[in-house]
Amino acid sequence: MTIAEIAEQTIPFALKLNGKFRNTQTRTGALISGPSGWGEFAPFPEYGDEVCAKWLAGALESAFGTFPAKLRSSVPVNSIIPILNVEQTISAVEAAVNVHGMTTFKIKVADSTPDSLASDELRVKAVRTTLDRLGIEGKIRIDVNGQWNLEQAMQAIPILEQAAGGLDYIEQPCSTIAELIELKNKMQSWTQPIQIAVDESLRLASSVDVDEIRSAADILVVKAIPLGGVQRALDLITEIGLPAVVSGSLDTSVGLSSGIALAASIPHLYGACGLGTGTLFAEDLVTPTTLPTDGELIVRRASPDAHLLATAAAKVSGSDRLWWQERIVRAWQSGANDLVSPSVKEAVEQ
Repeated sequence: MTIAEIAEQTIPFALKLNGKFRNTQTRTGALISGPSGWGEFAPFPEYGDEVCAKWLAGALESAFGTFPAKLRSSVPVNSIIPILNVEQTISAVEAAVNVHGMTTFKIKVADSTPDSLASDELRVKAVRTTLDRLGIEGKIRIDVNGQWNLEQAMQAIPILEQAAGGLDYIEQPCSTIAELIELKNKMQSWTQPIQIAVDESLRLASSVDVDEIRSAADILVVKAIPLGGVQRALDLITEIGLPAVVSGSLDTSVGLSSGIALAASIPHLYGACGLGTGTLFAEDLVTPTTLPTDGELIVRRASPDAHLLATAAAKVSGSDRLWWQERIVRAWQSGANDLVSPSVKEAVEQ
C-alpha cells in the first residue's frame, strides 16, 4: 500500500467543540486505518508540511506500528480551562471536580488583548476560590503558549502566582529558548521560583537542542502525535532526562489513545496529564467519549463508532477531503517517511 493509497482511504472528519478553541469551534482531521488500529492525523490548518510530517508519523505509528509497553493501567488527568469569562470558569471547575474528579487545573492565559493580564488574574483567582469553596486543595498551572516577552512574563508571573495561591508551573511563558533561559535565571533570586514547563519549544522545533532545553525548563510537556509518535516522544523524554507530563493536541477519543499510551509508558510521570480534552468536544467519534473518572483515565485504545464517523465525515466537503489527502502525501514526502519506524515504513511503501 503506497502513501497515496493510504491517503485515498483516510476518512476526514469535522466535529463541533463546546466552545472556541484556537479561534475555532470545529475540530477537523482525518482517520487512518491499519492492522494495528486507527491513527489520527489532525495537524491544525496553519501548520506547514514539515510540522505535519511529525503528526503523520504519529498517526501511522498508531495504525501500522506498536506502542511501548505500559507501566501503569491508569493515568492522572488535569482539567483544561480555556479562556472563558469568570462565570464560565467557575462552572468548568465545578464540573471538573464534581463530575470527573479532577483536582489539577491548567488555565489558558494571555489572549493578546490589552486587558489580558487583568482578566487572567480574575480567572485564575476564580479557579482558586472555587476550589477552596469545594474543599479541594488542588494544583493550578497556567499555559501561556509563548505569548509573553520577558518583560511581560516578569510582570505577570507574580500577579498570577498570588491569584492562584501558588502555581504548580508555567507552561511556555515565552516563545524563544533564550527568553526562557533568561526568565529562569532571573527567577532564581525570588524566594520561590516558579517551575517552567516547555511545550512548543519541543513540539515545533525542527531540531531539539537537549542542553538548551535542560537550561530553559524544569518540566517537559510532551504531545505524542505531534512529536512523531509515542516511541519517538518517549525516546526524547529519556534523552532530555527532565520530569514530564503528557498533553493532548485537541484529539478526539481516537487520537487520545496515543497520548494515553505515552503517559502509561513514562517511568517517572511528573503528575496529572492534559488528556482530559474530551470535555472540550460537543461531538466525538467514540461512544462514550474518553473522559476521566475520579481524576484518572484507564489505559486503553479507542476505535471509532461507524455511525459517528460517517456523520462527522459527511460534514467534510469534497474539496476538503482532497485537501486532506494531498496534505498526507506532502507530509510523508516532507519527512514522515524518515520519522516512522522501519516496520511502519515497510508497511506504507510495500
